[in-house]
Amino acid sequence: MKKKKLLIDVLIYIVLIVVLLVTLLPLIYTVLGSFKSNMEILVHPDRLLPLEPTLASYKEIFTSEKMDFLRMLSYSVYFTLASTAISVGVGTITGYVFARADFPGAKIIFALFTATMFISVSGITIYPVLRIMNAVGLGDSIHGVIVKTFFGVGVVRIYLVRGFVNQLPKELDEAAMIDGCGFVSTFTRVILPNLKPIVATLTILAFKANWNEWYLPTLFTASRPEQRTLMVGLQALKNTGDMAASWNLMLAGATFSMLPILIVYGVCNKYFVEGITAGAVKG
Repeated sequence: MKKKKLLIDVLIYIVLIVVLLVTLLPLIYTVLGSFKSNMEILVHPDRLLPLEPTLASYKEIFTSEKMDFLRMLSYSVYFTLASTAISVGVGTITGYVFARADFPGAKIIFALFTATMFISVSGITIYPVLRIMNAVGLGDSIHGVIVKTFFGVGVVRIYLVRGFVNQLPKELDEAAMIDGCGFVSTFTRVILPNLKPIVATLTILAFKANWNEWYLPTLFTASRPEQRTLMVGLQALKNTGDMAASWNLMLAGATFSMLPILIVYGVCNKYFVEGITAGAVKG
């Protein structure tokens, strides 16, 4: 019996290790490729390890005329932080309202919000969004993407927060109201401090999505290349007009762009699993 259990455990570990390696292979290739010259990448694209490791690509991304790395990095940080703050803030407040507010039609409205999770409109809404942003003078600016984020419906965020708040005892609300707190002050003073796990989870998910966002920033900055984010700039290197794309710069930039996500995940990691499981258990 013990041998059978040991064999099963070994097989499980082997499968998990294989899945892990397959998952990490593109990241490993990107990191190792950033230490290659562009010529080596083009001549030996199948090689994982660099023949002659070099830091030239990292030096070049800061000095290359093909990309203003620091400027694009600053716009990426600005766009990501602003969009993440808006996404998490709106999702947290809305989830709390659906969990605690008692108003006519609350369940119906929440059901309608939830139903949008199963409706894919893909790029259908892009044209009206651009028209609206052009009408307010933000159709050709990265600020337009940030404003659009404010009006986006983050159904998953709302659902997770609502489920998490529902697990908090309502006696907390009642005690706060006895102390003179209203609906809003109960949220800010009592409920919000208890939402650290789910807020950390939403922050990681929103930060990752916004940092890697490429489609909308590309559309909104098409006529304003000076406002490109890092992801848009790296993608643009594939069409520089040269004989060969600057793969070494793309790989070095992509490697550098992983660092902010890893830092945010490292800071919020201890709350991440707790927030995901707790927010999804009860709704």
